[in-house]
Amino acid sequence: MKKILVFGMTEIAGGMESFIMNYYRNIDKTLFHFDFLCNTYNSIAYEEELLNYGSKIFKFTARNNNYLKYEKELNSFFKKYAKEYDCIWVNVCSLANIDYLKLAKKYGIKKRIIHSHNSQNMDSFMRGILHRINRFFVEKYATDFFACSKEAAVWFYKKTLIDKVKIIKNAIEPNKYIFNNKNRKEIRKAFNLENNFVIGNVGRLHFQKNQKFIIDIFKEFLKKYNNAKLVLIGEGEDETRLKQKAALLGIEDKCLFVGAQNNVEQWLSALDIFLFPSLFEGVGIALLEAQANGIPILASSDIPHEVKINDNFIFYSLKENSEIWAEKLFYIKENLPRISYENILEKFIVFGYDIKTEVKRIEKFFME
Repeated sequence: MKKILVFGMTEIAGGMESFIMNYYRNIDKTLFHFDFLCNTYNSIAYEEELLNYGSKIFKFTARNNNYLKYEKELNSFFKKYAKEYDCIWVNVCSLANIDYLKLAKKYGIKKRIIHSHNSQNMDSFMRGILHRINRFFVEKYATDFFACSKEAAVWFYKKTLIDKVKIIKNAIEPNKYIFNNKNRKEIRKAFNLENNFVIGNVGRLHFQKNQKFIIDIFKEFLKKYNNAKLVLIGEGEDETRLKQKAALLGIEDKCLFVGAQNNVEQWLSALDIFLFPSLFEGVGIALLEAQANGIPILASSDIPHEVKINDNFIFYSLKENSEIWAEKLFYIKENLPRISYENILEKFIVFGYDIKTEVKRIEKFFME
């Protein structure tokens, strides 16, 4: 059995965490075992499920909380446990910290993967500088280079590494997200949405996801169609500011902040349009889940276009203002219906986003 040490799980169930779980749930567990390295002592996303799989979760101090303690704990961990692992798989959104790869090499883990999950810096200015510096050194410590999209590869790695990068698709289980009318009725009844046109977004409440602009668009949409509600699914550092903005615009009674949900597939069935004006993305797992549900989508043209599978998916420029976006939303409402599931599954396989197919590729890689 191949033992793989995975870094990338955090306290928030975001896109990267969903990616890791989609592959771990579907990988052959008689051949591969995952353990997890986490820079927090708090509970991480999907922790109970991981423990049920028999995985170990090793927790240590975050570097920015106490550097000396972090350094001591991390070095001690690798010195003690590195020999047990065939591979380390580091999933990150920037190269600001490559200590895990350095120590994995120092203590003898032979296969060392670095995996890019974003296409721009979503952190502080200083971490952006560290990312640019480490682009020149990462190949000294990593043996293999992954990315979730071409854009994520180009931003993450220097030009001489691009040809070595493997694109690992953010594949999902499309069957899980199929439209379900029973779920739709139950969610809409529970949240008093039964008689409304519902616009929704799934994602961390963070500047990258651009929910501030979503609220502006929704304000304009209400001028054209007042019988509507906005549902924001997710949690994050911008929650308070977004609620304040909705209140300032006088539409707080039309906006639902429902937090992180472990039944996103049910929520997707309750929505009528999926609005996703992100400033940048690696790929955007939420968009794949929404497409598996068949829901019409309006998304930023600044994200990788390879995520588009369905015909009722429209890209739109962030250079246009909220009023123009609202008009496009109304056009979609009137002209683009949900797509039936029969027309979706085959496309997921063809485009490489079906996890049952894609997990075989990564199993082959780990076995080499």
